[in-house]
Amino acid sequence: MLDHVSITVADLRRAEVFYDAIMAALSIPKVGVSDDWIGYGERCDAAHPQRTYLSIRRGRAPDACPGRHWCFKAPMRQAVDAFWTAGLVAGGTDGGAPGIREAYHPAYYAAYLVDPDGNRVEAVCHVVPS
Repeated sequence: MLDHVSITVADLRRAEVFYDAIMAALSIPKVGVSDDWIGYGERCDAAHPQRTYLSIRRGRAPDACPGRHWCFKAPMRQAVDAFWTAGLVAGGTDGGAPGIREAYHPAYYAAYLVDPDGNRVEAVCHVVPS
């Protein structure tokens, strides 16, 4: 559904520590960095239209909006756990520990964090463990 998303943070270096940690936990590659930008994931092209990309840009911290968040797919439940733990260690705050969220569906395994600038992020695994 999404091709790419761009978010803003007030402190790009602090955000880099946080996003490097959670993206590594989800096996999402860092693809670039400059004085005002960090990129993760893979840009789409004609041969790879299914790719998704996240751009983090220097700007104002986001306004408080509890309904707004970004959710990243995790290949397995252990990656959701690693996302949550890595995010806490890297300066994020707990927005909801890893666990089943049956309100969505019986296998919806997710965790929630708030990045150091107030952006809300989630990781979810929809796969039932074998």
